[in-house]
Amino acid sequence: MVPRLQAEHDLPSAELDAIEERLNCDNRLLTGRDDDRGLVFTLRDETGCAVGVAAGYSWAGIAELKLMWVEKTCRGVGHGRKLLDAFVSEAAARGARRVWVSTHGFQAPGLYEKAGFERMAEFAGWPDGHSNIILCKTMAPR
Repeated sequence: MVPRLQAEHDLPSAELDAIEERLNCDNRLLTGRDDDRGLVFTLRDETGCAVGVAAGYSWAGIAELKLMWVEKTCRGVGHGRKLLDAFVSEAAARGARRVWVSTHGFQAPGLYEKAGFERMAEFAGWPDGHSNIILCKTMAPR
């Protein structure tokens, strides 16, 4: 069989997740590290609706915060910092030495910097007129 390339921009998330798991299996095999786990904290309102989330993973001594969001009506009162602190604390408890995050200049780089993250890289023009900023927090050895 010869594989054929095709555009599938609406690939079902379950299929994409299955493909990602195949990549993760390869990564575990190649590194000898099989400690990858999701790392998610959710802020919910009184009806159970998610109004904030800090989501990512930990693996091989690092953690990556992939999604950080707080509902507009809940911003400015410390919920983002609570979510971030919980994420970092759990990452450290799992033995992560570093936590990585990517954010845009119009999002919340200041939140991360106030929490001890350092700018590692900044990519201007991503998107046009803005920057994408990569930050890292290094934890003290245990």
